[in-house]
Amino acid sequence: MSFQRLVQAVLAALAIAASWPASAQQVLKVGSTPTGIPFTFLDTKTNSIQGIMVDLATEIGKDAGFAVQIEPMQFSALIPSLTSNKIDIIAAAMFATAARKEVIDFSDAVYTYGEGLVVPKADTKNYSSQEEFKGEVVGAQVGTAFVDALKKTGLFSEVKVYDTIPDILRDVNAGRLKAGFADYPILAYNLKQGNFADVRLVDSYKPVTVGTVAIGIRKSDSELLARINASLAKLKANGAIARILEKWGQKANAS
Repeated sequence: MSFQRLVQAVLAALAIAASWPASAQQVLKVGSTPTGIPFTFLDTKTNSIQGIMVDLATEIGKDAGFAVQIEPMQFSALIPSLTSNKIDIIAAAMFATAARKEVIDFSDAVYTYGEGLVVPKADTKNYSSQEEFKGEVVGAQVGTAFVDALKKTGLFSEVKVYDTIPDILRDVNAGRLKAGFADYPILAYNLKQGNFADVRLVDSYKPVTVGTVAIGIRKSDSELLARINASLAKLKANGAIARILEKWGQKANAS
């Protein structure tokens, strides 16, 4: 091989080596749900998961130095997927409850809210408590903190469990369900879009199960948790989280 060709070969090898760090950037799989608008939802125009928690995970990744790969799945599959290493992070409308903290770790708080109540629009009563539905059939989403909380009251003849919040809204809309309980911001967002015309969000209702949404991480990933919390603190301080919430119609001081 001539000296010139040797130099060209060395330069080519160096160019390839120089590209390794960029292509080798850590990619973390982020579990999100397709039905939790405005926190996470399937955008049919782009066929991708969008929403508050997706924007937040992306911004955290930029700050903490990793890329995110969004993995859509049902809410009830999020924790099993995390603990079985199918995903690395949960970014969804998931409360950091005591029971969940026994299984996985959570980041610092992102957003705080309680359950909302929906009833058929024809029902104009100003409900304020769950006791007013004693003996009735009500609905809630599988895997959420609201299901057990509603069942433990012993008030209802049945707590029907649904895969998604739109499924609850459809049954309330059709008059098949006396009332539905679910994440207030998600209910409000869905109804503001003009969907489910025969459903009403009860403004007078006082939530019982108030929780804090946070990012879920495996208990073995303490270093990742520290990185995420450091980025969260930075994004809160510079207003990035407030801007993300505002983009999706939520107030940063809702907690």
